[in-house]
Amino acid sequence: MEDSKLFTEFPPVPTEKWEEAINKDLKGADYDKKLVWHTIEGFNVKPYYREEDLEGLEYLESNPGQAPYTRGHQTSGNTWEVRQDILVSDTAEANRLAKDAVERGATALGLCTKQVKSVDDLADLLRGIYINAVSIHFMCSDDYLKLLKLYVDYAKREGYNPSELRGSCDFDPFRYALTHGRFHRGEEGDMQAARELVDFARQALPAFRVLTVNGQLLRGSGSNIVQELGFGLAAANELVARLTDLGCEAEAVASAIVFNTGLGSTYFMEIAKIRAARLLWSKIVAQYGVADGEAMRLRINATTTRWNQTVYDPYVNMLRSTTETMSAAVAGADSISVLPFDAAYKEADDFGYRIARNQQLLLKEESYLDKIADPAAGSYYIENLTDSIAQGAWQHFLKVEEVGGMCQALRAGLVQDEVEATAQRRDRDIATRRTTLLGTNQYPNLQERMADKVKQPAMQPCGCQCQEAEGSEVRVLKPYRGAEAFEQLRLQTERSEHRPRVFLLTYGNLAMRKARSGFATNFFGVAGYEIIDNAGFATPDEGAEAAEKSGAEVVVLCSSDEEYAELAEPVCRRLKGKVKSLVLAGNPKEMEETYRGYGIDEFIHVKTNVLECLRGFQKLLL
Repeated sequence: MEDSKLFTEFPPVPTEKWEEAINKDLKGADYDKKLVWHTIEGFNVKPYYREEDLEGLEYLESNPGQAPYTRGHQTSGNTWEVRQDILVSDTAEANRLAKDAVERGATALGLCTKQVKSVDDLADLLRGIYINAVSIHFMCSDDYLKLLKLYVDYAKREGYNPSELRGSCDFDPFRYALTHGRFHRGEEGDMQAARELVDFARQALPAFRVLTVNGQLLRGSGSNIVQELGFGLAAANELVARLTDLGCEAEAVASAIVFNTGLGSTYFMEIAKIRAARLLWSKIVAQYGVADGEAMRLRINATTTRWNQTVYDPYVNMLRSTTETMSAAVAGADSISVLPFDAAYKEADDFGYRIARNQQLLLKEESYLDKIADPAAGSYYIENLTDSIAQGAWQHFLKVEEVGGMCQALRAGLVQDEVEATAQRRDRDIATRRTTLLGTNQYPNLQERMADKVKQPAMQPCGCQCQEAEGSEVRVLKPYRGAEAFEQLRLQTERSEHRPRVFLLTYGNLAMRKARSGFATNFFGVAGYEIIDNAGFATPDEGAEAAEKSGAEVVVLCSSDEEYAELAEPVCRRLKGKVKSLVLAGNPKEMEETYRGYGIDEFIHVKTNVLECLRGFQKLLL
């Protein structure tokens, strides 16, 4: 039978023709500014990709389950553990929540073990949970070796075979140093403790991974994707290097590591990050003489981060964490932990945990994301993102190696400097609304009140409070949420005895006055001010009279650039000194000084730093 292709009547279109058509449609506009995405990670993303863009990507020849594991560990299907992290230190309450989670679909539990001092304490925490069917992940312990010994004793007492039990320990000396300012037992002491953990688990709990690298901390402190991945892999490599020097086998150490990654809102980038992580890890481990096997298969727990969560419009957090969970699932994460949608302002309750768990169950049972191995494979876009992220992360990995490894990099402040610089840029993008946080710095619900609902969460994302110790040798990173600065403004307004009123003086061209009144509503609404909108006034004097009668402290002129010339002077003449601030919605450029001379105090437009501007209004009005 003659070999033939479908649609032969349609000749292939070369890239040059596509580019020609695009430039024609741009009509002289700058291609780079309009269509190329300049990512915060430092590389550019083109508007489209074609088959030719896959040339030179060597890992494309591998299948799922084959080195370098870019395409995941599973040869068929894409199942993952539905992990519920119970961030409660009270043993009885944690046990109640854990049992409920397992009964309702969780297959893995993250448990705070601060209160566990004996086998009986562990029995109270795990009562009613079949630990041979659910993987157990221990967090918050001061002595993980002692905890694991108690766990083995408990397992034997209950009739379980410890060698069959799955789980992990959140033992991460680098995370401890970055949150406390020093290593827990000193650098050498922590490495010795890690060696003892690996040796013990190798014999007693071979299915347990007892070392964790928390890239999630970096993401929660404002890092970008390549920083999280590059520095995280450098930390993992440091563990392998240091522990092999102490007598461990490289394969044993590498097999004991879990990478806990934070998930952000850039959907395709997060998919590519997890794929790139497996690719780079397999190459790192190969340098220790490990040919293949479990040591080369990086185990990844993906966690939705608090950085994206908001106090206002909190149900949007469900949408954010759903897309983040989808990224992890499509990328082939081994386990996924979804934070409750309301964790930004209160301790999680049954409803929050239930929604977080069900987000994963729906993606499995109704969207079937667990049925196909590496569903992202072959996408020109995702494959190129995977390569770009891998290259960017490798450069950060090399920076750490050049200064002598992760311990030296932390002492030198290399990691902190880079993360903090990125965090400042992300904060600036939020302040200027280049990055939108729905309901917080853009499109606020003007009727929403949250001040009475906000309660300081008792625990950090790790499950316990972290405090910088005296005599710090490492500069700490401080996890935060991107929305916090805007939220503080609005909460300040809510808690004030006086709620400022903003009058929108709309005039002239219908389209322009509606557009600018909408802009002004969003602008002042994110600070919680009362907005008085209007259908439009026939004359400047009519608008000024209505503004004066309203009792508003701020009056915003909303019209077209052309009509401001006839609106600004009479309005300012009547209202100057009678209101606290006169504002013009727009950027009149060469007319700005003229309007300031009339009495305009502030100009608001898309280039305004909204956060700084509103802080000025807070000082003026509250």
